[in-house]
Amino acid sequence: MNEALIRSLTPGVLGILVRRGADFAAAEDAVQDALIEAVRGWPADQPRDPKGWLVTVAWRRFLDATRADAARRRREDLVDDEPAPEPASAVDDTLQLYFLCAHPSLTPSSAVALTLRAVGGLTTRQIAQAYLVPEATMAQRISRAKRTVSGVQFDRPGDVATVLRVLYLVFNEGYSGDVDLAAEAIRLTRQLAATIDHPEVAGLLALMLLHDARRATRTAADGSLVPLAEQDRSRWDTASIAEGVEILQAALSCDRLGEFQAQAAIAALHADAPTAQETDWVQIVEWYDELARLTDSPVVRLNRAVAVGEADGPRAGLAALAALNDSLPRHTAVAAYLHERDGDLTTAARLYAEAARKAPNLAERDYLTRQAARLNTGRGR
Repeated sequence: MNEALIRSLTPGVLGILVRRGADFAAAEDAVQDALIEAVRGWPADQPRDPKGWLVTVAWRRFLDATRADAARRRREDLVDDEPAPEPASAVDDTLQLYFLCAHPSLTPSSAVALTLRAVGGLTTRQIAQAYLVPEATMAQRISRAKRTVSGVQFDRPGDVATVLRVLYLVFNEGYSGDVDLAAEAIRLTRQLAATIDHPEVAGLLALMLLHDARRATRTAADGSLVPLAEQDRSRWDTASIAEGVEILQAALSCDRLGEFQAQAAIAALHADAPTAQETDWVQIVEWYDELARLTDSPVVRLNRAVAVGEADGPRAGLAALAALNDSLPRHTAVAAYLHERDGDLTTAARLYAEAARKAPNLAERDYLTRQAARLNTGRGR
């Protein structure tokens, strides 16, 4: 069975059920049942119209659940009104479903979490990591969001800001390699940029293009991580970089600065440097100052500490780092890097090993473990 095909069809099927009157939670359950049946049957006999098949099966599952639920007997009139199977629509429902999930009845954080889980296909664990909260906390948040929108009429779609945050988090998961969603996030953001004249939509598209331009160089042939400073810049996608910079410049000219434009400006400065040594770290620190003002994010301040360490020296970077909570993800890895640059190899090796134990994924853990081993064997920079 083509799992990529299933992933691409699922949001559209879910959107069709919602528009036909199914509440969100029931529609999601019905679609999941249809997917299970597809997993069982499609390897041997894939239908000619996969989307139409999924819509038909999911709708029947929804109707079956409606019949069995005494609290929803008011919907029994739908039973005799089952629509005929319909061909796959040429219209992409995914972006519309993003807006529907960002419903005004939900807080922005709950809307993002619900959309990532139901539409983006991310696991509860991945969403919890993105929000820096325990997995159990995120599971409760998603459950509450489902209960909130259960039975709600999806006639008031959410705002652009919430949808942008969802798209950005989906892109980050795809870009990390854990789930291949980066290209889909870029595609949807392009669609949104084509329909809405909004500087932050343009800023997000520019940011995605600039990051994705470096994608081929982020890992070595064996799958190990390659730090930005060691990447082969001749392999960066110059066309994507040029497009991202052009989009960013147009957005900045609107004089309505937002966090995605600021992040894109930082990415553009990295992309513009012919070598790592020629990076304009002073400007990058200034953009991080703007970004911190816009977001007040501890993750932004952590990245700023790295930039300060490059612009003003490792001691200055360590001073900026000292102002942050040491429980922050990747705090220990940043401390190790700055201590190494400051010449304290013993402390750096210990911190690299500690950071490896805390790493959120295998590739990062292996990289940090190698850094610790390198210093412990006396092969420092």
